[in-house]
Amino acid sequence: MDVLVLSCGTGGGHDAAAGAVADEMTRRGHHAVLLNPYTLHSRQLAETINRIYIAAARKAPRAFGAAYSAAQLYRRLPFNSPVYFANRCMTSVMEEYLAENHFDIIITPHLFPAEIVTAMKHKGLVPPKTIFIATDYACIPFTEDTECDAYVIPSSSLAKEYTERGIPLEKLHPLGIPVHRRFLQEETRSEARLRLGLDPNRKYVLIAGGSMGGGRIRKVIRILMEETAGCSDMELIIICGSNKKLLNELKTCSRPDITALGFTDDMAGYLRASDLFVTKPGGLSSTEAAVSHIPIIHVAEIPGCETSNAEYFSSHGMSLTCGVSRNSLRSVIKIVNDPSACSTMIQNQAEMIPADSTAHICTLAENMTAVREHSNLPFAELIRPAIP
Repeated sequence: MDVLVLSCGTGGGHDAAAGAVADEMTRRGHHAVLLNPYTLHSRQLAETINRIYIAAARKAPRAFGAAYSAAQLYRRLPFNSPVYFANRCMTSVMEEYLAENHFDIIITPHLFPAEIVTAMKHKGLVPPKTIFIATDYACIPFTEDTECDAYVIPSSSLAKEYTERGIPLEKLHPLGIPVHRRFLQEETRSEARLRLGLDPNRKYVLIAGGSMGGGRIRKVIRILMEETAGCSDMELIIICGSNKKLLNELKTCSRPDITALGFTDDMAGYLRASDLFVTKPGGLSSTEAAVSHIPIIHVAEIPGCETSNAEYFSSHGMSLTCGVSRNSLRSVIKIVNDPSACSTMIQNQAEMIPADSTAHICTLAENMTAVREHSNLPFAELIRPAIP
């Protein structure tokens, strides 16, 4: 099977989910291509879109939240969004690419490519079957613009949000958010610490602000550094992502109990090695943490879908949401020293978050393409059942 996985770098979560699906497809023997569709127009366009998004999220999270709120209001109107019309301009280059390259199915964990494929349908073109994967615990604005063949959502409890926006119930598949196989490896905390060169007898708090190091994470880090200065048995590991300025600032710190990293290709290892994860509530990063079975403190959310993510996790006992204040962040030290609270959080994660979502999504794709070969069978019999 030939699979096209479309994503773009407006936040690392979409690309991570896309990579997880592409790698699993390849592991199963399929031919998978991972593509940012805007590079078909020009690499400069793709980089500009990513740069604008990252700058807004990192430097002006309140403005980002205001834009999200405006989008929520706009979606009440009875016509397509500006996002749809912007992405409609990409249909000609996508049509040309698909004419030159055969694919049986398109999988996209990002709204923008789903808009492009939908615009192609509206022009009378016939693209391959399409699966949209939601990477947040909410129906994000303008999902209703799209007309995909299947929608993978994180949980059946979110189905009402989608149907209220006009997404047919029979198209919804509550399979979860895809994570890479490396997060499912059977490595104990002791083994991970030994491999990473960490002290087996200390407590480690892992802090990350997403791939962009965005939002108010800088203030969170400063407060936690001050609050843990007197904790002789505790260390902070801080993942800065693409925020080089933050990384350089932290590297000038002479404290031996603080480790600062930029990007790491072993986030799974650091999650397994740590006692607590302090992070802004990205959908993908929170899911990776949950399947890694580590207590989560959600902080410094970018208003919008991250607010929904934090609410979903905290309402199901899978995380604790803290404000960006000294009194609130003292919860970090309290939780990391409370084995019962940590155990309860981990148990709730195991019950609520499917660890095998990537495999099920790939099986869904395989079965959807099998319809062409077994057209005499009802479509519903060929795919993993959607919401009843």
